[in-house]
Amino acid sequence: MSILKLKPACKDYLWGGHRLVDEFNYEYDGDVCAEAWVLSCHPDGPSIIAEGEYAGKTLTEYIEKEGFEVLGTNCRRFREFPILTKFIDARDNLSVQVHPSNGYALRYEGQYGKTEMWYILDAEPGAFLYQGFKKAISKEEFRERIENNTLLEILNKVEVHKGDTVFIESGTLHAIGKGILLAEIQQNSNVTYRIYDYGRVDKNGRTRELHVDKALAVTNRVPPVKGNNAFPHIADCDYFTVDRINLDGVVRYRMQGSVTEKSFLSVLILDGEGTISSKGEKKSFRKGDSLLLTAGSGDYQIEGTCNALMTTIREKEAPMRVGVVIGSYETRIGLVDEHDSIVSEERFLTHPERGYKAVLEEVSEEVLSILENHGVPLEQCVGVGVGVPGTIDRKKGIVNYSNNIKWDNVDLVEELGRVIPCPVRIANDADCAALGEAIVGAGKEYSDVVMFTLGNGVGGGIILNGKVFEGGMIGGSELGHMVVKADGLQCSCGRRGCLEAYASIPALLKNAFDVTGEHLSVNELFARYDKGDRNVKKVLDEYMDILGTGVVNVVNIFRPQLVLLGGNLSNHLDVMLDTIRKKMADECFGSQYAAIPELAVAQLGAEAGIIGAANL
Repeated sequence: MSILKLKPACKDYLWGGHRLVDEFNYEYDGDVCAEAWVLSCHPDGPSIIAEGEYAGKTLTEYIEKEGFEVLGTNCRRFREFPILTKFIDARDNLSVQVHPSNGYALRYEGQYGKTEMWYILDAEPGAFLYQGFKKAISKEEFRERIENNTLLEILNKVEVHKGDTVFIESGTLHAIGKGILLAEIQQNSNVTYRIYDYGRVDKNGRTRELHVDKALAVTNRVPPVKGNNAFPHIADCDYFTVDRINLDGVVRYRMQGSVTEKSFLSVLILDGEGTISSKGEKKSFRKGDSLLLTAGSGDYQIEGTCNALMTTIREKEAPMRVGVVIGSYETRIGLVDEHDSIVSEERFLTHPERGYKAVLEEVSEEVLSILENHGVPLEQCVGVGVGVPGTIDRKKGIVNYSNNIKWDNVDLVEELGRVIPCPVRIANDADCAALGEAIVGAGKEYSDVVMFTLGNGVGGGIILNGKVFEGGMIGGSELGHMVVKADGLQCSCGRRGCLEAYASIPALLKNAFDVTGEHLSVNELFARYDKGDRNVKKVLDEYMDILGTGVVNVVNIFRPQLVLLGGNLSNHLDVMLDTIRKKMADECFGSQYAAIPELAVAQLGAEAGIIGAANL
């Protein structure tokens, strides 16, 4: 299905009327229908799919079944469906209220803040709304006027008419006045801090709760900024872009467009009737209908006589991301900009023996700290990526097992998500390093890259068609645990003859000790090699041969364009390249007929993992 027609969830707030039932023909039995949530995945009122294979299912259930990709690549930065669209019938005045920003709402309410726009469908003569203040006021005066019931005296009153658009940014004090019918497009949130409610009581005779302290904390106590910065759209911000179409049936009866992979398209019919078609589907619509075209639906056509609002999600301006790499010794956290440059980096000793909760608590604190220290609002951070050694279930966000840091079945995404109000993604740390090198490092000119990371173990990442290769099952690639010598040395994984048992740094230094009888450091080992030490040459010749075997095995399977060698041995790997290249030329299957991949040393060092994690 590329076109979903939705049925609304209706709300009976005490200030509402009955026009939404009378004029929009919604199925609702109540006496008051104040709001109709016509495009919603919010648990307080999800929309229902009206027709087709998923009829009777909520929009949330559809997305869970089909995958978040149906919303488009521009929505990856959101934890959930990004917008909520509704019709509002204000028979009476709504309360004076304010919505918090993302940072405040996610930290204290567990959901997003709310920026919204209103499109006025109808307004009685003289109808008005409140938007901000007439003049800037102090926090003390704000509280005093709330307490002495003089708040309305300093609010900015705006008379509205049919066709007007009003943009309400989070933190703006506002209220819809009586006699107004409007369409609202907002962030997917139901967080409202009520400040003034005209002394009304509900059906049980109780006054409604006020949220004065929270409102004082989040309200911008200044007049609203005038002007329309959304041109040519009627509304445009990081959370939604809204356009209006008018088909008058005379001059313009048909419009065409295309829904790309970047964003879904919401079509909200304000009046009239007609048809919409895409990918062989054709659905009729009338006033009040809400239709959703999934991302990648391609060309569509609308015919009829109607007014409609068209909503998409654009790319975020100047997005920032955070990349985290958790190691057995050290954890590194980097703030990464839209050009994949690390703006700032923090690090701390992991001490995995204290348990995963303590480690992740420190990660959370450092992530929030690095954003705050650089003046990056939480809503500007589009995601946090975490690289972890071990077996990772990326879809579920779980570290199934990590021998390096002794973690077992750790729900990392859930743990960090309790504190960090951004989407969180995880991957194996070697995959992150490979991805970083493929994006801005030695592999940036290639789409298919394999990287070996040589350190305390031997890790590896495979990038195919520009994406991390995970295979069809949980666990991803473990290049260090291919067998290179049958019945060889015991590996930490329990098998014998694994590449890691020979090509890790501890294995290299142990072999050096066995041959020389001396405890040499990596630098000392390579210094002696440069001087022609015969015993050291034997050690490194064996090392290069076994590492070359691992490289050849991977080339024969994946046929990448580039093989990278990286990790803690990076500063010494240049001396190995010619030897391993020769082995590739001699032993890669069909080398005399097929192209042999390039071989190079990784360029980014430890930064590769941070940049790769930030790009998850």
